[in-house]
Amino acid sequence: MKAEITALYADVKGDIYDAPGISAMGREGRDLRLISPEELIPLPESADLVFMPQRKAVGMTADGEVLPLTGNAVAATLPAGYTRSMLPAFQMEDNAEALPLFGYTAVCVYKDQLYTTAIYTDENHKWDPEHYNTKQLKHLIKKVKKALPDNPLIDHLANCSLEWHCCTAENIFYRRWECGIPTSPVCNANCFGCISLQPAECCPSPQSRIRFRPSARQIAEVGIYHLETAPEGIISFGQGCEGEPALAADRIADGIAMIREKTKRGQININTNAGYTDGIKKIVDAGLDSMRVSIISAIPMSYDGYYRGNYQLDNVKESIRYALDKGIYVSLNMLYFPGFNDRREELDAWKEFFKELPVQMIQVRNLNIDPDAFLDIMPKQQGEYVGTRQFLEEIKKDFPQMIIGSFSHYVE
Repeated sequence: MKAEITALYADVKGDIYDAPGISAMGREGRDLRLISPEELIPLPESADLVFMPQRKAVGMTADGEVLPLTGNAVAATLPAGYTRSMLPAFQMEDNAEALPLFGYTAVCVYKDQLYTTAIYTDENHKWDPEHYNTKQLKHLIKKVKKALPDNPLIDHLANCSLEWHCCTAENIFYRRWECGIPTSPVCNANCFGCISLQPAECCPSPQSRIRFRPSARQIAEVGIYHLETAPEGIISFGQGCEGEPALAADRIADGIAMIREKTKRGQININTNAGYTDGIKKIVDAGLDSMRVSIISAIPMSYDGYYRGNYQLDNVKESIRYALDKGIYVSLNMLYFPGFNDRREELDAWKEFFKELPVQMIQVRNLNIDPDAFLDIMPKQQGEYVGTRQFLEEIKKDFPQMIIGSFSHYVE
């Protein structure tokens, strides 16, 4: 009998097949279970399928036996705006190498189509892939280089655009929306999933980190150029190609002052771990408009397990409190991993966090990481799974004024 929700597997060439009669399974943390129809959505158009080498696909037979399949596990990687609710089910081979930094999501065949386990959490046309990597990009880069000669930030952003296809880097050349201004080659955390700096024994970083320290004048030059003309213009400190921007607080604060002497247009934002409170205070006082804080847990032990910083969660909370008291729009970049965040103990801790610090928004972001490598370094989780949907629904019910999404929003 054909399974209603059918497992997938891939051969060594990467060709993907379904497994008739084998029901698809997913993972929450390390626990396997069947996927139910209400957890599924059609695979988004801009999603990708990848196979997971050295990890056998797993499904369930009609009589309830969990069965490793002959091929590699298959996963979906989702576009921004979708929050995954289950990991792919697989059986890891001995001595398997670490996986690249992707957000592996369970995928299956349902109603003769590809479906995945995810929730649509935000819509923002600005981040649609069709707006980026266009044929005009190289010409636009030359145009901006001519307008801002001898500014190393433009050379760096051009490389990020062409080599890494970074959207916030490209926006300076398209003269629109959110533009990243990287500033700091150093960091005060040692995140296990850092996308710009990894130890040699780990998986390769998907992009390279900035190697210089731009001056306040170079920062201001780029900021003024962008904010004076860009529709819904935002400049953001704290990009994937750098460390912690608050460590460059003096240069950023001076740059903000220069920008605001020239133009009052647009929004000035920082993406930060908020662990260096003195730096955050200096940047806030210089004229910051919004702050997005990277965070994975409201439980100190769980937080420390991932960030491994030279600061504590209490320092992060102090920074957020200062920004809120100064009228800054604060959002959390909540790194999300099914079977970790959606445990009851984590959810209860978040509710206490939001009572103490009423941030305006949380941006739920799929944590791009090898699932088992992540769980190996994190404190052992206790208690029941509530599931991704209930996790989000309970937060929205208890804090109805807070926006739950996936993108930075322009703040007037």
